[in-house]
Amino acid sequence: MTIDSWDDLRIALAVARSGTVSGAAEALGVHHATVIRRIDGLEAQLGVKLFQRHPRGYALTEAGQAMLKVAGDADERFAQLTAQIAGGGDRIEGELVVTSLPELADVVMPRLIRLMRQHPGLRVNYLTDVRLFRLDAGEAHVAIRAGSQPTEPDYVVRPMGTLRHPVYAAPAYVALHGEVAGIDGHRLALMGPQARNAPLMRWLQDRVDPRQIVITANDESAREAVIRAGLAIGPLSPSRAEGLVEVMALPEWESRLWLVTHVDLHRTPKVQAAVAALRDA
Repeated sequence: MTIDSWDDLRIALAVARSGTVSGAAEALGVHHATVIRRIDGLEAQLGVKLFQRHPRGYALTEAGQAMLKVAGDADERFAQLTAQIAGGGDRIEGELVVTSLPELADVVMPRLIRLMRQHPGLRVNYLTDVRLFRLDAGEAHVAIRAGSQPTEPDYVVRPMGTLRHPVYAAPAYVALHGEVAGIDGHRLALMGPQARNAPLMRWLQDRVDPRQIVITANDESAREAVIRAGLAIGPLSPSRAEGLVEVMALPEWESRLWLVTHVDLHRTPKVQAAVAALRDA
């Protein structure tokens, strides 16, 4: 028994990942009827049910779970091969995928802008997310990570520096509450759960009464608005702090930054140029 088309497996993989025919169709850019027809044809060809249909979507059967593992591994290999081919040219041009945490844009973008000016043929895809992108699956050429030094096999890791996490207040807040000598008793605007492992958030964990927290927000602009309104103090990127007062900044709040590349792409001219630019302060 053989499978006639990789496209059939690719469609089944999209259904498995999205859980719905409509979600898979949107991800693949095809009509939902095409997805249904290809799934039905693949199941008929294999002689097994890969999915259980129910009103809320498609759920994998045991055979479907086996399919998902094999097809997912193959999909990652294809993605890795594509990234290697795209990054293997001698010229510094084409797509460069850089991933980072959302709050690092102020540090990263000036360096990427210098790189783009030096090499006009580059097309930078700058992805920000709290999840860790997989370089071994071809998701990125360069990843910027904060915290402990990454230890994944086949990754090349270089230090990029440190990131400060000062706490700021509006002048009106300081005028009303006086000098901020510590966290006790102050109202706080804090980062959301995605930043729970940041040094500042770990430091605050056992030092803050939940009643002190006015707002938690993944969006830094939301926290900035609350701080500027004089309702709370909290951490912000220094580029957002014009007109605010830096009231606290401890060395133990600093995060180490790392540049991470995959060993298969690390020596390509494009990746080498990106790493050099990002390490340049």
